[in-house]
Amino acid sequence: MSLVELKNICKIYQMDKVQVKAVNNVTFNIEEGDFAAISGPSGSGKSTLLNLIGLIDLPSAGSLKIKGIDIYKDVDLTKHQNIPLKLDSRLTDLRRSFIGFIFQTFNLIPVLNVKENIEIPLHLGDSPASNNLSQKETGEWIDFLIETVGLTEWKNHKPSELSGGQRQRVAIARALVTKCPIILADEPTANLDSKNGDQILELMQKLNKELKTTFIFSTHDQKIVNMANHVIKIHDGIVD
Repeated sequence: MSLVELKNICKIYQMDKVQVKAVNNVTFNIEEGDFAAISGPSGSGKSTLLNLIGLIDLPSAGSLKIKGIDIYKDVDLTKHQNIPLKLDSRLTDLRRSFIGFIFQTFNLIPVLNVKENIEIPLHLGDSPASNNLSQKETGEWIDFLIETVGLTEWKNHKPSELSGGQRQRVAIARALVTKCPIILADEPTANLDSKNGDQILELMQKLNKELKTTFIFSTHDQKIVNMANHVIKIHDGIVD
């Protein structure tokens, strides 16, 4: 059984009287442990596709399974362009259980230090880590992640005291802290210089191999594409 399964997924936006097919009848699977890249030019639909996998956007048609769970089995997708409140609550629970996010803009909380920023997802609801770890084990797990991303000496520093590369390392650790099986990364190296970008990619590849975490990237960075073991090429909303 694949970790993520998309079948005939579509995303259509209504722009006045015109329908725009951002994602058009896309089918592919992601296996557990993949280091996968959704690659394409700007406007190709790659970020939309990542948001559909991340349960942020609602598809217009098709099916999506995560760890065998048919996400929209009982939902008439033709009736909804935006996520209904009742479904939104269910999708939020599923995201907490299965998905961590790494954003290109870091999205750290300025008044919190490194350790506190990493810990935040554990206080937002149920997750594999928050359910299964004691308070002592949680502290040890956070310290392990801080050490793994190379920020032990910086764990009490605020984001304003960190470089761009260091902030992205915090974001990576924050995505991993819930022990979710899937990490989605939207252009994670876009705001970094080449040296920091290379270090971040090497770190994520190391975590992929050592922690068996599945990474799915939305990217036009050829370095990420070259490192990926699974590449999904998208153009004008269609996967090649």
